[in-house]
Amino acid sequence: MIPPVIKNLIIVNVLIFLAQEVFKNNPSLRIDELFALHDIHSSLFRPHQLITYMFMHGSWGHIFFNMFALWMFGSILENLWGAKRFLIFYILCGIGSAVLHLGVLYFENEQVMQGMHLLDYQDQVIAASKIEYQSTVGASGAVFGCLAAFGYLFPNSLIYLYLFIPIKAKWFVLIYGGMELFFAIQNSAGDNVAHWAHLGGAAVGLVLVWFWNKTNRKTFY
Repeated sequence: MIPPVIKNLIIVNVLIFLAQEVFKNNPSLRIDELFALHDIHSSLFRPHQLITYMFMHGSWGHIFFNMFALWMFGSILENLWGAKRFLIFYILCGIGSAVLHLGVLYFENEQVMQGMHLLDYQDQVIAASKIEYQSTVGASGAVFGCLAAFGYLFPNSLIYLYLFIPIKAKWFVLIYGGMELFFAIQNSAGDNVAHWAHLGGAAVGLVLVWFWNKTNRKTFY
């Protein structure tokens, strides 16, 4: 029911979230600043954040739904592939999610950065101090990779929405992915969900599962 990698991922995520809660008001231990994913324009960005951000979460609801989905879809994949291949898959999906998210942020903020270069040095310093870079946390990108892989490998399996509405996995993945793309392009003010990160994880998951499964002639239909 709970294969070893899934079990340990859930344990690690919960322990790190508890540490976030315990030390969130401790100025000497800045967990979010050190390990959350920051925009590459930010002075807080570090390469290791491409991995560490996926073990952090923003709320109890955030971690509960991510871990529930990880168990629901990831357990089947780990039982199918084995622990080593699943762990590689999970980490690569999380990194791919972070890379696409950072790429989109880079292009969104580049125009602002170019405008700052037109200012004199003192005004640049003042303007830079007023920019607030949002950090990104969560296993959602890696979990979306698991969801996409599940939909590819088991397209006709039924997923029960709200516990009683059945829908085939392939349609669930396509509809959910379409909604994420719509909201990502819309980019509404106040929307703090990293939609491009979700899509990045799903895209990497699909590429990996297609490559590993390309000798299998099963049709998606």
